[in-house]
Amino acid sequence: MAKSPVLIEFFYDIVSPYSFLAFEVLQRYKTLWSIELKLKPMLLAGVMKTSGNKPPAVVPSKGIYMAKDLKRLQKYFQVPLFLPSNLMDIIFKHGTLSVMRFVTAVDCVSPTDLENITRALWLRLYKDHKDIQELQSFREAGISIKMDPAVLEKALNTVNSSLVKDRLKDYTDEALNYGAFGAPMIVAHVNGTPEVFFGSDRFELLASVLGEKWLGPAPASVSSSKL
Repeated sequence: MAKSPVLIEFFYDIVSPYSFLAFEVLQRYKTLWSIELKLKPMLLAGVMKTSGNKPPAVVPSKGIYMAKDLKRLQKYFQVPLFLPSNLMDIIFKHGTLSVMRFVTAVDCVSPTDLENITRALWLRLYKDHKDIQELQSFREAGISIKMDPAVLEKALNTVNSSLVKDRLKDYTDEALNYGAFGAPMIVAHVNGTPEVFFGSDRFELLASVLGEKWLGPAPASVSSSKL
């Protein structure tokens, strides 16, 4: 008798490179493990502020390590992740409120497009080094994944609605209630108990908790052609 899928909530912000890595791994494993993956866009700035945490780049030695670490990880995870030169401006000057509202708007009006629009925005930022904060950038991302034009316009027109604002706040609050202090946060509901994992380097432990096999970040049977 097949076991029921385990619900896994994935809390993320587009600005988080480690979230990009974890996102791709979970997408590869959702057909290999018995899981139900639920993407939950959150506002990382709100999590950091409420938890009292600070971005790694604020500490010079951490920033230097992070840059080197991500160069190794992008090869290991087989994800096209290359830090843009203006990442600090995105984090500290512009923030990600607008882009996370757009992602949440897609979640509200067309949840089946959420995975693809999330990936498209990550690729814009970390592969192509394009803008992810302007309305036209959101439109271009939607066009790139062939979103229905009417649905895309509805999402764009919903960005500043109370529905979107409330959902983004709710997801952010949910993450904080699980003890979030950064991104990504992975919450696996195992036998009625939420098991919380932070970052992109706990998949072997997650597999153990789920009673599944860890086959590395890019199982041979899973294609990475979407990237």
